[in-house]
Amino acid sequence: MKDLYLQHIATRQRTTEAALAAANFDGLVIQSGAPFTYHADDQDAPFRTTPHFAHWCPLEGPFHLLYIRPGHKPRLVRVAPEDYWYEQAPLGAPFWAEAFDIVEAPDVNQAWERLGVARHAAYIGDEPKSAEAHGILSDALNPEALIKRLDWERATKSAYEVACLEDAETKAARGHHAARQRFLSGGSELEVHHAYTQAVGCIDRELPYETIVCLDEKGAILHYCGKRAGVQGKVLLIDAGAKTLGYGSDITRTWCAPQADPRFAALLCDMDALQLAICARVRPGMPYLDLHHAAHVLLGDLLKKHGILQLGGEEAVQQGLTAPFFPHGLGHFLGIQVHDVGGRQKTPEGGVVPPPRQYPYLRTTRTIEEGHVFTIEPGLYFIEMLLRPFRSGAKAQLFNWTLIDALASHGGIRIEDNLLVTKDGHRNLTRPKI
Repeated sequence: MKDLYLQHIATRQRTTEAALAAANFDGLVIQSGAPFTYHADDQDAPFRTTPHFAHWCPLEGPFHLLYIRPGHKPRLVRVAPEDYWYEQAPLGAPFWAEAFDIVEAPDVNQAWERLGVARHAAYIGDEPKSAEAHGILSDALNPEALIKRLDWERATKSAYEVACLEDAETKAARGHHAARQRFLSGGSELEVHHAYTQAVGCIDRELPYETIVCLDEKGAILHYCGKRAGVQGKVLLIDAGAKTLGYGSDITRTWCAPQADPRFAALLCDMDALQLAICARVRPGMPYLDLHHAAHVLLGDLLKKHGILQLGGEEAVQQGLTAPFFPHGLGHFLGIQVHDVGGRQKTPEGGVVPPPRQYPYLRTTRTIEEGHVFTIEPGLYFIEMLLRPFRSGAKAQLFNWTLIDALASHGGIRIEDNLLVTKDGHRNLTRPKI
């Protein structure tokens, strides 16, 4: 891991130097972040490291400062206060330490003093007023042009980042296997969640995102977080990941219990095949939008095969018949952030490639390139508010409403893998483990 990390830092140094030159800055200060305290309260929200800081350094905690300059070893000022309220663990000798000139400071003001920042350095972080007070010019605070270039680079993952992502897949796989067993033994949503976190070996705030654990009809709520106490579910939809050194996996599986309607179980089997068919198409040079559209076409054929729609394939898509069953995007970039940056970015300089009106929630419109990591997560749901407009009117006869109503209590299906794009195709990071 150490050798991969040092290669990763060398790449970060090279690409950041190029971005700084293009944006006319002499250096870059990135702050790890500041705690956020809830309004009219004395409790802080769970801390999340500034993503651009995490791209360089896996050091956790607030207020740390990283200073990158062309031709110099990056300087890291670790804020290590004396504090008896919270644990203050020593830095020790982490594998990544030799990549930096490390200095320690007891508070953030002394951290700035020990950083030694040039006047024409840029700043990225959530305390721009503090940065300005310590000499950063106002037009260098979170400069959009520089951030766009750095966002663009984050889409291409280094070997170190892939290793972190693969380890996060391994952790999450343990959780998914445990969650499935607890579901099949009759566990509630909360019990399934607890089985997941125990198998991963973490507490909730250490997850990359809150788990989505849905029994039966709750699977039709895309971001359901209820964790109800009901047991003996027919269907489990679980969307959950894990983290390694700041990088997160994002995996969804849907499982049927023996008491599930066999027609729904058959749909699940075919959705798994559909998801694999879409994964098989991934290769460099392909617009991600083409994958998303292909998923809708295949879903149209699946819905016709199972008697839910009378039309299939491209015809069903053009008529808008697949949209209520699959209302979200096929996937998104994955990395330090679960919905990683740059998915709709046009060029390194910025700009946006918006999703077409037909697919407004598609998060990724980039052309696929080697080194990209993203999710492939087609879905099939029975969401009444989306189906309701089709229950009357000219297209109503194209739906098998009796079958739809019979399957609605099963909620929906989503199957999500994480893919790394290779020179000639792709590598599925999830399937070898689940």
